[in-house]
Amino acid sequence: MKKLLNKVDDVVVESLAGLAAAHPGLVKLHPSVKAVLRADAPSKKVAVVSGGGSGHEPLHGGYVGYGMLDAACPGEVFTSPTPDQMYEAAKAADGGKGVLFIVKNYTGDVMNFQMAADLLAADGIPVAQVIVDDDVAVQDSLYTAGRRGVGGTVLIEKIVGAKAEAGASLEEVKALCEKVNSQVRSMGMALTSCAVPAAGKPTFELGEDEMEIGIGIHGEPGRQRMKLKPAKEIVEMMAGAIVEDLPFKAGDEVVAFVNGMGGTPQMELFLVYNDLANFLKEKGIVVARSLVGNYITSLEMQGFSITLLKLDEEMKALWDAPVETAGLRWGR
Repeated sequence: MKKLLNKVDDVVVESLAGLAAAHPGLVKLHPSVKAVLRADAPSKKVAVVSGGGSGHEPLHGGYVGYGMLDAACPGEVFTSPTPDQMYEAAKAADGGKGVLFIVKNYTGDVMNFQMAADLLAADGIPVAQVIVDDDVAVQDSLYTAGRRGVGGTVLIEKIVGAKAEAGASLEEVKALCEKVNSQVRSMGMALTSCAVPAAGKPTFELGEDEMEIGIGIHGEPGRQRMKLKPAKEIVEMMAGAIVEDLPFKAGDEVVAFVNGMGGTPQMELFLVYNDLANFLKEKGIVVARSLVGNYITSLEMQGFSITLLKLDEEMKALWDAPVETAGLRWGR
């Protein structure tokens, strides 16, 4: 394993320090727990808070800032953050309008965010939660009961963050979050494994001529391991499963999101996007907005995921609304 680090135990802390040092106008670190806050926190709006294991950067800390998250709680690599992190981060971000937790559907995240929500409620802080479960690949997985929360999380945080920025109430922000989650579907694949720094070896093994379809963002097993195929066939397999699941139909307007798992060159991601755009055109599905790049990763894993979100006019306007974070920015 070759990685750029000093001490294995300090990877997350030093990475967070680097994020804050690189973007002092956007974020600050919580003084007592591992959490990233907006530089201007607390602001007088609903506080949108998320978090999860590290290793998926820029998710979540890279999405703290104007028009997206108010706070993010990173755990150790591929490990849920603790309830006290979530509680303290939410308290620091709360500007008196309540807190929305956006929770990816992993058992540890769900349990710990629930405990944090109970603590906030005991303090009299209004709190709501929405669990993201957009992965169509498998029903139950290594760390999950039900479907996993994956690429759809990025789109949800952008759209819901814009709604909160516009001054919506906690009830309105939660309702929109649930609606977006109900209309977004994803699937990922891997060409290689990744190595968690503390483990020092790959999470799983894949042969030189093999790929895994339906992989999770922590290297959880997918639907099927098979011989490597041309990109066009891989896209058709994955996008076909996504389209059938909602189902998406001719005339639907979508955000088409091709995400890299961390180790795939941008050149290959655009090649994949081209195949996806052609597939959707044949189905009569209209790509209204697109996103291509590394936005929710799995350390240095080679591979990609596809996410489709069925849009309405409100979501489209909120997607276009200004955002300024380390990982996503436009309009400001």
